[in-house]
Amino acid sequence: MTDTADTNDGQQAEQSPRERMRERRRAAFAKAERVLSRPGFQRTIRERLAALQEAAPEVYDLDRHADIYGDGIVADLEERVAALLGTEAAAFFPTGTMAQQVALRCWAGRTGNRAVALHALAHPEVHERHAFSQVSGLRPVRVTSEPRLPTAAEIRDFDEPFGALMLELPLRDAGFVLPTWEELTEVVEAARECDAVVHFDGARLWECTVHFGRPLEEIAGLADSVYVSFYKSLDGFGGAALAGPQTLVDEAKTWRHRYGGMVFQQFPTALSALAGLERELPRLPDYVRHARVVAAALREGFAAAGVPSVRVHPGEPHTHDFQVWLPYEPDVLMEAAVRQAEETGTFLFANPWDRGAPGLSFTEVAVRSQGLQWTADDVRAAVADFVERLPTG
Repeated sequence: MTDTADTNDGQQAEQSPRERMRERRRAAFAKAERVLSRPGFQRTIRERLAALQEAAPEVYDLDRHADIYGDGIVADLEERVAALLGTEAAAFFPTGTMAQQVALRCWAGRTGNRAVALHALAHPEVHERHAFSQVSGLRPVRVTSEPRLPTAAEIRDFDEPFGALMLELPLRDAGFVLPTWEELTEVVEAARECDAVVHFDGARLWECTVHFGRPLEEIAGLADSVYVSFYKSLDGFGGAALAGPQTLVDEAKTWRHRYGGMVFQQFPTALSALAGLERELPRLPDYVRHARVVAAALREGFAAAGVPSVRVHPGEPHTHDFQVWLPYEPDVLMEAAVRQAEETGTFLFANPWDRGAPGLSFTEVAVRSQGLQWTADDVRAAVADFVERLPTG
């Protein structure tokens, strides 16, 4: 009979250093008493179901029949999203990848031009395995690769025609950055001058109101169509919505069926989305404002600790997510972060660290309900403790 301890030791030996660190990070996060954000997807199934069970009666009549192929609660969710964004209609999709492909495919058919102008760091270019071209026959063309949204001048001076301009708001891989309201309106006007439609990749559009100083319907009203996510900021189980003119949404629902998005029942996901709209959406402005407090305290803490070349980006976060850059290798920073969590119960940097350049790494910091409990002094103290775990010399 094989000894269980020997088997476990063998499994540990077979794991790569990256896998072992991933397991340590997960365990540390689960046990951590203090974090800046604890998104739902990092919780157990039991915890997620319990949270939904608590919220569900507040947001929907649970005695109604469950949905079948998009009716019932799914249709009600679509109406709610359209009302929030000020559009004629909205369509629920199982994923944002599908929603945006369908939207831009529909626009390509209407404009007669399959070229989609976008940023080099836009989600479809970086994270979707060339789905636009491989699946939907679209032709992405990169307007700019600068770590900001395209400018009106870049749109007007672009050297080939395009049928649609896609703007990711905020641009995550550049640091969750947004343009000013004036810059955004100028870019939209420039695209219209080029006879192009404008589509917002608004996976995180919900938290843009503080930066722009405008309500959701005014922001969404700039575009011809908008995609929003239900899990990135609203803590839903998944899912997305495409919002826009009724005729576009009707066509999109046809393509949704063709793409395999006509799911038999989706009430758990739709119910979690409604809970997110009810509970998380009103809190997002507070998260954004407190993220600015946290960002400033992080910068001050590293300065006081004498760590050189620290960058918090943007200096004043545009949303409740931002980047921190430090002059160390990713594995060094991850080890320090996990050890701090294991030894103190405080997980200051819970997300992975990525290499930005030799000897320079960055991580994403998110501030949500748990982060509201941190004062600036708490953040500075956690930074000092974190720096003590970094190598010197």
